Amino acid sequence: MKASYLLLGLALASTAPAAMAQAPTEDETILHAWTWSLDTIAANMKDIAAAGYAYVQTSPVQTCYVGDGGGMALFSEEGDSVMGKWYYYYQPTDWRIGNYMLGSRDDFRNMCDSARHYGVKVIVDVLPNHTAIDHTAVLPNLDNAVGGHENLYHANGFTPIRDYNDRLECTTGEMGALPDVNTENPDFQYYYLQYVNDLINLGARGFRYDTAKHIGVHSDPLDPKAERNNFWDVATGREGVKGLTLLMPDSLYIYGEVLQDKNVPEKEYEEYMDMTASSYGHVLRDALRAGKVNEDMLTNWYHSSTPDHLVTWVESHDTYCNAHESADMTDEMMRMGWVFLTARQHGRPLFYSRPAGSTRENYWGNNRIGARGNDEFKHPEVVAANKFRTAMSGKAEEITTAKEGAVIEICRGDAGAALVNFSDKEQKVKMATSLPDGEYADAVYGNKFKVSKGNLEGRVAPMTSYILYAN
Repeated sequence: MKASYLLLGLALASTAPAAMAQAPTEDETILHAWTWSLDTIAANMKDIAAAGYAYVQTSPVQTCYVGDGGGMALFSEEGDSVMGKWYYYYQPTDWRIGNYMLGSRDDFRNMCDSARHYGVKVIVDVLPNHTAIDHTAVLPNLDNAVGGHENLYHANGFTPIRDYNDRLECTTGEMGALPDVNTENPDFQYYYLQYVNDLINLGARGFRYDTAKHIGVHSDPLDPKAERNNFWDVATGREGVKGLTLLMPDSLYIYGEVLQDKNVPEKEYEEYMDMTASSYGHVLRDALRAGKVNEDMLTNWYHSSTPDHLVTWVESHDTYCNAHESADMTDEMMRMGWVFLTARQHGRPLFYSRPAGSTRENYWGNNRIGARGNDEFKHPEVVAANKFRTAMSGKAEEITTAKEGAVIEICRGDAGAALVNFSDKEQKVKMATSLPDGEYADAVYGNKFKVSKGNLEGRVAPMTSYILYAN
């Protein structure tokens, strides 16, 4: 008998946080609210929750270098009417909450209160690895806390990295003119952990560690000033420092920017945190440019870790901003990649919010730090994929392709499926499926599909995705 199916359209460790968070699960998605101010994130929290994101990730909120006269442009050139650079908040001058670019400590508290109200968890981008390029801008409180300015940095901290595959250089040397902090100094660990615990007490429930592969693990060589490479033990709550420990470590989601390269001890980093699947993102972007996937991409995560330990993305703020590796790709391409990643069983997808008003000719768009990104984070297809991931929790994936890899179907058991057309052409498809026999209408557009004897038939528009549920 045929059935009919429809789509469901400053406190320290001694102070306990007001509310305990649930342990993270793999079914959650992250919105990277890149350069949104804390007030802007708070004002848009209802939309973030309604779009199905479990986490919102902030840009760095610690005290930072004031560059270009405190101008608030995302990126400025000499002679522009408004100056500024987005990356100044990646140049710490102290580890205390609040900076001129994103907001104050009170703004952070208010944003976390809004997140709690709407059931969204907050991830903070943190960066203990280096200070501002102009290290004379480091504030006296930080210098005094570590026993003097010279104790803030590794012995090699002002020596530029020449070989990123040399682990001593990579973990103790100066990266991109940024002086390398002595993260093994117990006085620094204690000072930094006070900052992290303050964030947790105000409502943070996770951390993204910037340049994580530049902070050593136990197997890495020691800087002459260090006795143990134990920063990650302290930062993830395995051990304390000077009587201070990380608050609620079992309830936090922690991942690191461990960009893939030769000689990176990924398995050791995996003991402490999830990692970014940077190689998989590159392969996915290649597939989107080509308008089709290959079989290897469907089974290979291009990483030594299992996918349940990976943060996946179509693009990151670095691939968009630095060399503009992904900035020329259309919003539609990003959307198709997102639906593909999010419909899959494993990985933890992160959606990068592009600047408002950005085009493929004008990457910076309205070019203002603090402003909300464009509307893509709440596009109906993106929202449908987020909700599909939650609804399909625990159900195994099965991926098939049609039209030489241009159309991809991700089935989750027999409960639902996502169809994604990577090509710029309409396609008529007939492909194997695990969905039960019946007629289906997709969650966003109401397009009709038919399943009979294990085959799904229908038409898919160019660069469009569809979500199907079996009731």
